[in-house]
Amino acid sequence: MCFDEFGPLAVQPFPGQGWFKKAHPDRLPATYHRNHGVRHLLAALDLKDDKLYGHTSKHKKHQDILRFFKVLRRRYHRTERLYIVLDNFSPHKHGKVVLWAADNNVELVFTATNASWMNRIECHFGPLRKFVLAGSDYKDHKELAQAIQAHIRWRNRHKRDERILREQKKIKVA
Repeated sequence: MCFDEFGPLAVQPFPGQGWFKKAHPDRLPATYHRNHGVRHLLAALDLKDDKLYGHTSKHKKHQDILRFFKVLRRRYHRTERLYIVLDNFSPHKHGKVVLWAADNNVELVFTATNASWMNRIECHFGPLRKFVLAGSDYKDHKELAQAIQAHIRWRNRHKRDERILREQKKIKVA
């Protein structure tokens, strides 16, 4: 599995083209306020099944990451060892995360410093940015999270769609 965070995600208008009609688009407001704060997408890619998992979170603290890892662990039999590739972000190396991994047949595999391109999940954030954020103006974080989940479900059903593959190729990963 490959794991990483995407964000911060703010509720704000994003420029760009979307999947909507091209008639007379609404203009983007000149300013916006972050009254809603930000969220982060915690995401994992199962390399064996080419399946993407994601959860939006208010924070990306070790508690949030550990909660997400526990959900991932429940998807696989306890005897199956999970290898999770992730970067050197300090919450990933928190003692509670490392101890939980050791106790639950999970091995954390850290990429080299400043080498996020080594993590295969990175190329999946480009399509997410294009298909979910570009040309959007979500009213709140709930609506944004629903759009992200809808994209993940669609992506998992259409893994070989040429639009997804074209966007993934724009991001260089090992």
